This record gives sequence, structure tokens and C-alpha cells, in this order.
Amino acid sequence: MNKVSTFLNQNKNKQLKVTRFCGHKMEKFKKLRSTAIPLTIENVDTDQIIPARFLKATDRNGFGDNVFRDWRFNKDNSKNEDFVLNNPKYSGSILVAGDNFGCGSSREHAAWALSDYGFKVIVSSFFADIFKGNALNNGLLPIQVSPDFLSVILDEITKHPETKLEVDLENQTISVEGTSFNSSFDIDVYKKTCLINGYDDIDYLLSKKNDIERFENASKKTITKLNQDSLFFGNE
Repeated sequence: MNKVSTFLNQNKNKQLKVTRFCGHKMEKFKKLRSTAIPLTIENVDTDQIIPARFLKATDRNGFGDNVFRDWRFNKDNSKNEDFVLNNPKYSGSILVAGDNFGCGSSREHAAWALSDYGFKVIVSSFFADIFKGNALNNGLLPIQVSPDFLSVILDEITKHPETKLEVDLENQTISVEGTSFNSSFDIDVYKKTCLINGYDDIDYLLSKKNDIERFENASKKTITKLNQDSLFFGNE
């Protein structure tokens, strides 16, 4: 077994242990059809998504219990009935939020909390770069749309909570069911491949194992031939 194969197999075993420990497994994502929750607040930072006092846990399970904790609950731990996540009219695995979502600190726990709560897609007109990367690394799809389209979605789902959005990752589109409203969105090609196949970074590397081994074997043959040629011409 060559060095690449050994590295891949050893690290996959380590990754499986980490996955079991954290209780997290990437799921395949191609299409999603769901109702959505409107969070009409701008500049939502990561400390609002998951307050710092809940960051001590090492297992990502359970972070959803405290997502938006200081907005969902009053100081006496009673539910804040005015907060949208506590409104029984709204439900779904898509969160539609105001501009500049995920700003503030770089804590990956924010993506953990949103995912653990049950969200699979976050829609906004702008995402902080670090949050966007953390979300994609944890199987949470951040969809950036224009301010005008965001306004349309928020208006539709606020007035009509039963309205469903459809996200098509393969074609990179999001649409409002029963209307002509739709938009395309951008996503990094590598992250798109990982989401569609349910890969984390090591899974992706493993998917290329055969290609890597073929390249290594071909490289060895080339190096061997170059060495032989060098010896031949060196003896002339």
C-alpha cells in the first residue's frame, strides 16, 4: 500500500471516530421543499445565534436547544411569545433572515446550533464570510439573494406562513412555490459537490483515492524511466 492510501485509510478511521463522538454526519442535499421562518432582523451576529455562555460543550448535539436563546426566552426562562421561532404559525427547515447574517465572532458553534435546531438552509442578502464557510462545512446551505428578492420572500412567508420555498442545489435556484418568483444563487463548486454527495473534506479526498493512486503509480513509472535515462546518458 502506498503512502497516499495509508494516509487516507488512517485518517478516514480517525474521522469516523470524530463523527461518532460528535454525533454528526453530513447528509446529501440536492433539493429541499419546505415552509420557512421569517427573521426580519438585520446584522444578526453569532453571539445572538448562540450566546458565548453555551460554548463549553465539545459535542455539537444539543446546541439547537440554545439557538437564539436570549431572543427565544425571557430572563426568567419563560418563552418569549413575541419571537418568531416561538410563533406556531411559522415552521420549516428554511430560515429567511435580514441582511448581514452571521456577523461577529468566528465561532463555528453558530452553524452547529442552527443545524441542530433543524435548519438546512439560511437565506439572506449577505452573509459574513467566516459564517458562510462554517455553514457549508457543516452541511448548512447559505443562499445569498438580492435585497429585492429577499424582500419578496419575507413578505410572502410573513403574510402566508403556509407558503413553501423550493431550493434546487444542482441547478442553483430558489423559488416561491405557486408564484413566478425565483432566483439563482452562487456557490463554490467544491462545496456544492460536497453537499450534493454528503461529503466532508476527508470523504471528498477518499472519493478521489483511485485517481490519486493512478497518478502516484504513473508518477513512479515516469520517475523510474527518468532515472534510467539519466544513468544511460551518464555512462556515455
